[in-house]
Amino acid sequence: MAGLNVYSALVVLFLTCGVVMATKENDQIIKENNCETKMGLPCVLEAFTSIFNTGSISNKCCGELVVLGKVCHSAFVKRTLENPLFKDLNLATIIAKSIQTWNNCLALIDSPSPSA
Repeated sequence: MAGLNVYSALVVLFLTCGVVMATKENDQIIKENNCETKMGLPCVLEAFTSIFNTGSISNKCCGELVVLGKVCHSAFVKRTLENPLFKDLNLATIIAKSIQTWNNCLALIDSPSPSA
């Protein structure tokens, strides 16, 4: 259990330092990967709500999130955390929800469909 706490603290420390230095880097990643064109606005809002608020993401939007890709997903989350409007959010909670949303969507998309 202590190992998990140390790991969590290191992740938060790394991400906190990374967010401070990553402003231009995230914008560059988003631009180079055409991230802003890969997901429809309704699904962007669903994903945002599931990470930064309370909500769930539909199967359809999970599909769009996986197509968006982990690089774009991470860059968007980090760029959002750079916005002063979100400065009071708990960074560890947001990162955990971001990872959970990604992993849940990836598992959903990768799982075989039930036979009819």
